[in-house]
Amino acid sequence: MSVAVIDNGICNLRSVTKALEAVGAAPIVVQTPAELAAARVRGLVLPGVGALRDCVASLRATGLADSVRAWIAEDRPFLGVCLGMQALFEFSEEVGGTEGLGIFPGRVVKFQRPPEFKIPHMGWNSVRFAQPDSPLAAGLAREGESFYFVHSFHCQPQDSALVLAECDYGGTFTAAIGRGRCFATQFHPEKSQAKGLQIYRNFARVAAEADVF
Repeated sequence: MSVAVIDNGICNLRSVTKALEAVGAAPIVVQTPAELAAARVRGLVLPGVGALRDCVASLRATGLADSVRAWIAEDRPFLGVCLGMQALFEFSEEVGGTEGLGIFPGRVVKFQRPPEFKIPHMGWNSVRFAQPDSPLAAGLAREGESFYFVHSFHCQPQDSALVLAECDYGGTFTAAIGRGRCFATQFHPEKSQAKGLQIYRNFARVAAEADVF
């Protein structure tokens, strides 16, 4: 079962593709809308590390921004990772203000935490699934599963029903979102060992079962 992985030039591409291979998926790296269309895949993954402004600028320059919007609008299986989640919202406070893809209403804001909570939030932390029946959470405990985070900004969805998982770091923040076959995580499943592979396995299963052609 093939899954496209967007190469926007600022993502940990090898780790993501290796994780997908480990759960039985066949990742195909794409850099343009034409490559995505030619790949005839059932799922699409948008990973990212670093600066959101660079991530969004790359998507717009290649035309993949419109591809991502259309893919999600058609309820085709989508997984955003880290910046791939932040990019889905309207606006980020990063670098004085960065426009996202505007797929979901909401903002990406910088952590405001007491001094004992170091920013960026980096390392392992546990999550609570607010949508325990989500296919992305299959095989995972509703509370207490730990994943690996590296971020200074976090998403604030306007619609609370979008929140798939939450995490506590000096206060609760959104750790994952989900609606239909669209999912995104602030944490890095590919860096989260067995539990992270379960996330990719679950997404691959959603993609395999989707009637998207």
